[in-house]
Amino acid sequence: MLDKELLEILACPKCKGDLEYKPAENKLICHRCKLAYRIDDDIPIMLIEEADTIEE
Repeated sequence: MLDKELLEILACPKCKGDLEYKPAENKLICHRCKLAYRIDDDIPIMLIEEADTIEE
């Protein structure tokens, strides 16, 4: 579970937009860029080249 204060300051590194936290999937989702950033050991991996493309 990510810290609430951390979630409030995190933004998509590509578009600087808001992220949606999906705790069940352990991911942060940017709906604008259609990217999912994984979370490893409570550390968000915020590298664009490491993100997964999602389909909505």
